[in-house]
Amino acid sequence: MQLTADNKLKKLIIVGDRVLIRLKKPHEKTGSGLYLPPGVQEKEKVQQGYIIKAGPGYPIPMPMEDQEPWMETEEKTRYVPLQAKEGDLAIFLLNGAHEVVYEGEKYFIVSQGAILMLEREQEL
Repeated sequence: MQLTADNKLKKLIIVGDRVLIRLKKPHEKTGSGLYLPPGVQEKEKVQQGYIIKAGPGYPIPMPMEDQEPWMETEEKTRYVPLQAKEGDLAIFLLNGAHEVVYEGEKYFIVSQGAILMLEREQEL
């Protein structure tokens, strides 16, 4: 399978409570008019970008009360889902982010705890 612009991120799996974010252009404004003022962007402590992929969430430990040593165990991890969803605009702390370059593009991997605010196109 050849990588194209449409499928190049499909092979990436985001782990746990993390999201993959592509930074928004500095002067790009959302439909509702949300943008960070230049003074905030110059300090670079807070950034904004679109969530491209999201992890499954926070893993929940499996209860051990029904387990006996002789029983076969089926490892099924369950998760508490994230509030952040793909397509959301995220305002996040830059010091809580890890910069990565994948296929020539720069992205940030951010844990949900470093996200300050989300904007979703549909109403809540």
